[in-house]
Amino acid sequence: MIKKLQRHGNSQALVLDKAILEALGIDLDTPLQITISGSSLVVSPVHTGLGRERVAELISELRPKYKKMLENLAE
Repeated sequence: MIKKLQRHGNSQALVLDKAILEALGIDLDTPLQITISGSSLVVSPVHTGLGRERVAELISELRPKYKKMLENLAE
């Protein structure tokens, strides 16, 4: 795929198609690591874990199942 930079205010931007974003599993909230390798620009998603919302969701799913065990551990 060949892309061109687009003017974005006083900067230039590389617009990524939805299919590329989906293939990489990234969205507007995904932090990206940008590095230069020789004459290539490498853009990689930074994997920062599950995120607060997903952790809270998993805890709420597991809490009923392990409620008694967690109460025993808390004593």
